[in-house]
Amino acid sequence: MADIDPGQLERLNAGLVEAATLTECLAVDFAALMQQALPDMGSAAVHSMAAAAGSGISKRMALAGQLILERGPDMAGALQAHGSDTVRGWACFVIGARTDLGLEERLDLIRPLADDSHFGVREWAWMAVRPHLVAELEPAIAQLAGWTDDASERVRRFASEALRPRGVWCAHIAALKQQPDLALPILEPLRADPATYVQLSVGNWLNDASKDQPDWVQALCARWLAQSPVDATARISKRALRSIKS
Repeated sequence: MADIDPGQLERLNAGLVEAATLTECLAVDFAALMQQALPDMGSAAVHSMAAAAGSGISKRMALAGQLILERGPDMAGALQAHGSDTVRGWACFVIGARTDLGLEERLDLIRPLADDSHFGVREWAWMAVRPHLVAELEPAIAQLAGWTDDASERVRRFASEALRPRGVWCAHIAALKQQPDLALPILEPLRADPATYVQLSVGNWLNDASKDQPDWVQALCARWLAQSPVDATARISKRALRSIKS
């Protein structure tokens, strides 16, 4: 972080530019950004963000979402077009923090952010709603199965990434660690997806599953390779099987 240009950091904290790297994402001063990008939030909210500066970024994102939600449930829509990826990420957590949404409506609201042009926003999108997906796992799988034929590879990737059994920076999903076949309505349509972005996610999903159900993953990959002998399926299977000792 010390290597970030001071001028770039100033622009990030003012909400004038997007972070170009994960390091820049992590370097953003949330209190300063909130004061600049959302001046109506008030000093108490800014103070709360400053007090949480030592917390992990996921906790600070969730806190920002909760503080913004207190200003009104429609705040997420106003933030989605902001020039700062962090602010758009806050919009994800506003949607995640709402208690008045059903599963379908929550997914409808998060979908534009799942398709955001910035890599960070796309990660915050699934992290913000993942607890709700887990709470209604089978309906969530059914809903996300409908995303697997979307024209956007980002939306298709969300369908896979949001319910990885182990995931990254998030709690594991016990049900999918024990019964990964529950997610086949999502995984099957993506087994030969042409986008590398999607292939990596599906391969990682299955690699997660291989830590608990290696025989199932091996059998699934063998079937896929037999039924769909194309490069995309081969790349997915290679990534899926990378942790299984031969």
